[in-house]
Amino acid sequence: MAEAARPQREAKRRAAAAICELQGAPKKKRVVLGDITNVSNTTPGKPQKKHQKIVKPQTPASDRTDPQLCVPYASDIHEYLRSMEMDPRRRPLADYIQKVQRDVNSNMRGVLVDWLVEVAEEYKLVSDTLYLCVAYIDRFLSLNALSRQRLQLLGVAAMLVASKYEEIKPPEVEEFCYITDNTYSKEEVVNMEADILKALKFELGGPTVKTFLRRFSRVGQEGVDTSDLHFEFLSCYLAELSLLDYNCVKFLPSFVAASVVFLARFILRPKTHPWNSELHQLTKYKPADLKECVQNVHDLYLSRKGCSLPAVREKYKQHKFKCVATTPSPPEIPLSFFEFSGAES
Repeated sequence: MAEAARPQREAKRRAAAAICELQGAPKKKRVVLGDITNVSNTTPGKPQKKHQKIVKPQTPASDRTDPQLCVPYASDIHEYLRSMEMDPRRRPLADYIQKVQRDVNSNMRGVLVDWLVEVAEEYKLVSDTLYLCVAYIDRFLSLNALSRQRLQLLGVAAMLVASKYEEIKPPEVEEFCYITDNTYSKEEVVNMEADILKALKFELGGPTVKTFLRRFSRVGQEGVDTSDLHFEFLSCYLAELSLLDYNCVKFLPSFVAASVVFLARFILRPKTHPWNSELHQLTKYKPADLKECVQNVHDLYLSRKGCSLPAVREKYKQHKFKCVATTPSPPEIPLSFFEFSGAES
């Protein structure tokens, strides 16, 4: 019977393939990269060093009923991720633009990341792919001087590598050539992919801001008078804005994630202290530690900088993201909010 059924299965496969061929695969549009040749450089702040003793955080109450969060192992996983994020092999130089690059500046990097946000949207890639892609770019540029004419090539090749790492079905190389309006050939993209892998010594894993944000936001959304989904999308919006800012490269992923939760809570409850003892226990950061990063992201949120980079803002103005990019925010964060006694709620 198995032998008799085999021709029928083969016929069904051929019929399905023929239907797909007749319908045709949906064509991707080319996403135009903005001008990266006539932008000035900016001076970032000093790198911030973190040498903190890692202490196992308690499992948040909201996590205990979710089987996908691996509650029995959550603290050990979190501790491992915190140690991994400080591994020098997985960290970019905090000042690579000044020390390594000659023809690429921080604004060019911002234009590239802004364009890659559009590419990720066009190909419906998961957010982890975008974060890994930007991490690969920063790490590669920390090791290799690059001409501005090859910066877009680095971007699509890094996206290709990240897609292969994260996606179930990553886009083909030809699609990444097409998205650049065939500025680069398939051979050039593949060669750059090999250069990235060799430069990173195939160390492709590692936690990103998104990794820590998943855990921090579950505690951060407690006590906020809005839906969990709205808080999550607002946090994701702020986190993706941080990708645009070269000044945020120096901060550890967990540090940016904590800053994003602080700022999201402030935006939604501007008259209440954003931090509490639960967040302090979980993140191991005090508001005073986060001040610089929080203010950087707040400036991005209010378009005080990065206003010429619209992709993230337009993305989160969509209804599927609850239009969180239109959420109003006070222009200044009270300095008292960066003080914390450990007893605030």
